[in-house]
Amino acid sequence: MQDELARLEALRTQINHHDYLYYVLDEPQLPDAEYDALMRELRALEVAHPQWVRLDSPTQRVGGRPAGGFAEVVHAVPMLSLDNAFADDDVADFDRRVRERLGIDGPVEYSAEPKLDGLAVNLRYAGGQLVQAATRGDGATGEDITANVRTIRAIPLALHGDDWPAVLEVRGEVFMRKADFERLNQQARAHGEKTFANPRNAAAGSLRQLDPQITAQRRLSFYAYGLGEVQGGELPQRQSALIARLRDWGLPVCEAQRSVSGAGGCLEYYRDIGARREALAYDIDGVVYKVERFDWQRELGFVSRAPRWAIAHKYPAQEQLTTVEQIDVQVGRTGAITPVARLAPVAVGGVTVTNATLHNFDEVARKDVRVGDTVSVRRAGDVIPEVVGVLLERRPQPAPPVWQPPTRCPVCDSHIERLEGEAIARCSGGLTCAAQRKQAIIHFASRRAMDIDGLGERYVEELVELGYVHGVADLYRLSLEQFLEMKRRADERDGVTPETVQQGKIATKWAQNLLDSIAASRATTLARLLYALGIRHVGEATAKTLADWLGSLARVMAAPAALLRALPDIGREVAETVEDFFAQPGNRQAIAELLAQGVQPTDEHAPNPALAERLQPAALLAALDVPKLTEVRTAQLAAALPPGPALVERFAPAAVSALLAAGIDGWPAALADSLGGWLAETANAERWQVALAAADALLAELPQAAVMQAPLAGQTCVLTGTLSSMTRDQAKAQLEALGARVAGSVSKKTDFVVAGSEAGSKLDKAHALGVEVLDEATFISRLKDWQES
Repeated sequence: MQDELARLEALRTQINHHDYLYYVLDEPQLPDAEYDALMRELRALEVAHPQWVRLDSPTQRVGGRPAGGFAEVVHAVPMLSLDNAFADDDVADFDRRVRERLGIDGPVEYSAEPKLDGLAVNLRYAGGQLVQAATRGDGATGEDITANVRTIRAIPLALHGDDWPAVLEVRGEVFMRKADFERLNQQARAHGEKTFANPRNAAAGSLRQLDPQITAQRRLSFYAYGLGEVQGGELPQRQSALIARLRDWGLPVCEAQRSVSGAGGCLEYYRDIGARREALAYDIDGVVYKVERFDWQRELGFVSRAPRWAIAHKYPAQEQLTTVEQIDVQVGRTGAITPVARLAPVAVGGVTVTNATLHNFDEVARKDVRVGDTVSVRRAGDVIPEVVGVLLERRPQPAPPVWQPPTRCPVCDSHIERLEGEAIARCSGGLTCAAQRKQAIIHFASRRAMDIDGLGERYVEELVELGYVHGVADLYRLSLEQFLEMKRRADERDGVTPETVQQGKIATKWAQNLLDSIAASRATTLARLLYALGIRHVGEATAKTLADWLGSLARVMAAPAALLRALPDIGREVAETVEDFFAQPGNRQAIAELLAQGVQPTDEHAPNPALAERLQPAALLAALDVPKLTEVRTAQLAAALPPGPALVERFAPAAVSALLAAGIDGWPAALADSLGGWLAETANAERWQVALAAADALLAELPQAAVMQAPLAGQTCVLTGTLSSMTRDQAKAQLEALGARVAGSVSKKTDFVVAGSEAGSKLDKAHALGVEVLDEATFISRLKDWQES
């Protein structure tokens, strides 16, 4: 028992130490996985021994039920605001007033720090323990947000050391870092939820959640900058020394705080922080100057609701109002379609803004942005400004029409696709769209694709920008003279004179090497060519699957999505993307031009014999996603239909509809109505027929002799457990390629079972039925023998 208690205390100390390193010193020393393991161990010990749980334990940061509201907190020391300075003269006047009131001729030393754009809070520690947290409110009264603040890992639940006052109120700012803000909004967009306008709103909204569990999911940060009520103890007598002491007590402080001399030092600090503003990890709206010495602060005192010894020097606003003149879309180099608001020019953060991103189609609809609207525009970072929101009270009357997203790419007129569950719409004309041209060619030439050695990003950019290449097929039309001319024009444009030219020579070897590399790439593998085409979601593994199973470029191009889904590891999203890519006339034309230039896979072959099993109607038609039509129900449908040699005739929509009208034994009426209604729609019936016709065509090409001669033809096997040398799907694909049928359960008809580690009930059943069991080593050995036979 004592050992467990000692371990529990050690874990608390260790976790608190690493929180201090991470949030206060910004020197993390422990990987996230190890930190999580320590937390899990501590949580398990506290569950086993609830009597040992303390309020300052790291596990107690998240808890409690949602509150019905926030209680009021009266501040023992009011939380005052600061006067603002907007110009250099304002700062000079502030410094002059300070010196006059203090009766000082020489320069005054100030503590300068960024003014974070967050939410001011008051943390009350009693006996070193966090007992209360409150918002600023009106300065005299705030709201009790203790439960929410306890979820912020940057804020210690217990102060470090033992020299803190008996009661210590720490003033500081809760804020959200830019990266955490972007992550939060990305998650919101992905789930179709409302986004936050800026990090300050996100921090304030997160901190004032009635449910602390929600606050805990938002990554909030905190910097301490001052004190409220203090009872007992001795404190430093300078602001900079106080900041250092707060850090020693485990409270995070701003690393950019500095001591400066006089108005000149303040303005130099202001300009330095301003130059680094966009690179900071957090948003600021100015800097704060405070008289360093506390005795001088007390002598200067207060006026109204602000201290005379501090001032906030504000930067130009980063959010302004303007009107939307047009909504267009831009096509990114990866095909992403981004709606952009064209705006009446407005100065935001010192920059004239005429365009602002609307992110995606859903965002336009969610914010209901229309041409003619007055909108709030925010500029943050070196990115295109964004539209924060619409001022509906200023919308013109009658109201402008709702913006309708385009269905065709404005650059190449290809179809715009948007897959289910994705926020971003994309142009499908990857090979022909001018907006994507450079990226498409760079990918096409890359080492794992066509492997055109030497054709890097710089040459591709020059070939495209100078008009020598408009598509991937143009690479194979280039001549030595064109390469040399391109280099000469690029050098003249850049004002560069190569050393060889200065010597009266023209270097040609580099160009000839490129031509040789391009020529060599004409003979390639089907998998490399498919990967090189840049089809979205088709990586090297998927390209190899398509090549191995279908065997030729023509078959891949002709395969509908339902047939592609019959292949290993290809789901609906990938299948639909592949089908849509090859359906685009521009992409088909680009491929035809490649073939005309002699680009040809050298390893095309007949389809994989194992397709005979995978293209059975039960799997094929279930891939069409007909409501309620599962593989089991499709098998029942197949059994009820008269036999026939061709799937497209046997399962013709008319034949199926007639059968449904007559009734199928065991079929619920709701299922028959569902399938009948689905087939009654022309587009659905066409998809049904296309899938069947494609399967018939592919089955007709299967080498029947090979099917019969396959080493495992007619055998049924089962996979169970985890294999270390390959995934379950990879093992399944290899077995099917050898002619085996891979089943999901063990029966008397099972020929053998492959058992990896942690095999379960299937292994037990195999032993009970006397079915042969192969461990991983034996399976790998047998695979080699089967593949060589």
